[in-house]
Amino acid sequence: MPASFQKNSGSAFKQQPSPTKLQLFFVIGAIMILIRIYLHVSNSVKEFVYDYTDCISQENPSFSCAEILEMDTTKACTCVIPLQLPEAFEGDVDIFYGLSNFYQNHHQYVKSRDDQQLLGALGPVSNTCEPFARYPDQNNMGMTKQVVPCGAIANSFFDDILNLLKKDGNPVPVLNTGIASPSEKKKFRNPPNSQTNLSEVYKDYVKPPNWRKNIWELDPSNPDNNGLQNEDLIVWMTTAALPNFRKLYRRLNRTTEGYNFGLQAGNYTLHVEYNYPVHSFGGRKSFIILTTSFMGGKNRFHGINLIVVCCIGIVVGCIGIVVGCIGILLDVIDLLIRFLGISFIVGGCIGILLDVVFDLLIKRYALLNRSNKEMANVTPRSPIQCV
Repeated sequence: MPASFQKNSGSAFKQQPSPTKLQLFFVIGAIMILIRIYLHVSNSVKEFVYDYTDCISQENPSFSCAEILEMDTTKACTCVIPLQLPEAFEGDVDIFYGLSNFYQNHHQYVKSRDDQQLLGALGPVSNTCEPFARYPDQNNMGMTKQVVPCGAIANSFFDDILNLLKKDGNPVPVLNTGIASPSEKKKFRNPPNSQTNLSEVYKDYVKPPNWRKNIWELDPSNPDNNGLQNEDLIVWMTTAALPNFRKLYRRLNRTTEGYNFGLQAGNYTLHVEYNYPVHSFGGRKSFIILTTSFMGGKNRFHGINLIVVCCIGIVVGCIGIVVGCIGILLDVIDLLIRFLGISFIVGGCIGILLDVVFDLLIKRYALLNRSNKEMANVTPRSPIQCV
């Protein structure tokens, strides 16, 4: 017999009694329900969403900016959109841009980057960046140079510029730092000699073909947020798992007077520098204002996911109870069968013994009866005959 059948696994989980396993499933279900209630807080945050995909061009009101970019992707187009916030957004306020039908999770797209280059090592470019690894220099079309940052992810960088203005025309104070996670920021560095002029550092390289700005022009006012360390770039390079996603764009600067308690209700104007075409892949673009809680912003997907998981945990627990009851019933039946089997054996032996005893008694009785009959049939002799 194989050893696997001779000895059970020594796992503590497998060796524990069944009730403990069932309790585990119920505990998981209960925890998930509590987390779902916890996430209900995130659904109470305030949200404002405006789809500006087909906004009308200020330069040519006969067309939308999307139509103008379809004709010429290099043209500049701006939109001025009046917005009204029906209620105040109190506390921390974040501004997001949203994209739909954009598959950042495609396998080849996710691989199309050079992590060593993003860390500031401007050596030979990785082949994973092809076909966005090398590109002709715009100033000298006969010369091909390495692209920084290379790859499809960087080439598709979202470059719309969104500015929210108050009714009086003054811009709403926002921060363009603190939008990328610290763990992701560690993966992006300018070259070691970047303390000097970044344009000199990157002069022997070219920008991705779809970019309107050079790498050193992403945030010239803040050297720590320029070049490969730009947080807008870092946020974009962190690929989304789903085709419809939001990415953090700006944070409200609550240290500015008048914004200490958040964003007030009222009329605003959204000024859009429309650079990012989406009609080619059937996408949509949104401008989103969102308050945050200790659980972050709204996330319906996580809520639905947790509901499904907790239901599965409870169902599995119920199935475990049923299976446990069936197991107990089968154990009882097994004991009964074993008991009845022993009884049948003992009964059979007793039956055989009784058959033998009864057979002997019957034979003995028959022998005695025959002897009595023979004695009765014998004629006694007279004394005379004997003489």
